[in-house]
This record gives sequence, structure tokens and C-alpha cells, in this order.
Amino acid sequence: MSDRLEKGATAPEFTLPDENGTPVSLSDFRGTKVIVYFYPAASTPGCTTEACDFRDNINSLKSAGYQVLGVSKDEAPALRTFREEQGLNFPLLSDPDLSVHRAYAAYGEKSLYGKTVTGVIRSTVVVDEDGLVDLPLYNVKATGHVKSLRKKLGLDAA
Repeated sequence: MSDRLEKGATAPEFTLPDENGTPVSLSDFRGTKVIVYFYPAASTPGCTTEACDFRDNINSLKSAGYQVLGVSKDEAPALRTFREEQGLNFPLLSDPDLSVHRAYAAYGEKSLYGKTVTGVIRSTVVVDEDGLVDLPLYNVKATGHVKSLRKKLGLDAA
């Protein structure tokens, strides 16, 4: 497992296919703040909760200058089904060899039901307009994650 990313580090560049097979690169968003979130598997309960939370908050995130990218090891057809079934309104990217997960330290040892296992670590990395890590978050909870993220980004008044 890679060392976790830290604030101020250069975010690892990547190009991954989206749910339609179209290549999407982090550099495509230079000049924009990007929320890159890693989730274990499309159409599973926790990942659906998290994705729908981003979906429901996308307008306020975009109006604050953020683009959202979801990344999983799922292949494009599974991502397309997930996006269509849940009405998701942001790109889902396919990383089946986990190379981007590893570059972002979103794959490795984690605790699951009291056991140490190797797998996808639910993580979110906010990248600033210059391609630098602004906010790295690891082992996030699916439920309530976007609310917590909005608070950390100073987007909620309360």
C-alpha cells in the first residue's frame, strides 16, 4: 500500500475510462476543484448510499466550484448500470487494475468486522485548482460522508 497522501502534495495524475468508456483525466479539470472519491463496488448498499448523497448535493458542490469523480474497480458496464439505476449526475471511473486506487492509497489493509483484510479503503481526496491535494480523507463512512465533507470544506453555514 502507498503512503497516504498529505495536504499540499501533488495529486497523482490519472486517466481512466468513464461508464461509457470515454477517457477522463485529472488534468482535464485543472483550474477546478475536484472531489475524487473511491468506493468498493457499484450497486452495493453503502456505495449506493454514498453515491446518492453526492448526487443529491451535486448542485451545491458545483456552485462552490467542485467537480465530483467516483472511482471503483468496476468495469464500465457495471458503472453504466449503477449510474442509470441511481440517476447519478457525475462521472464514474473504472480502475480495474487498482493502479489509481494504489496511487491515492485507497487500496490496502483495512479492518472489516474486526479482521484485517486487503481491499478498497473508502477514501475521498479533494484536489485544488492547481492539482495539489487540499483535503485527504481515509476510512470515511458512506452514510453522512457528504455532509461531513461539506463541513470540512466550509460549505455549510452551521
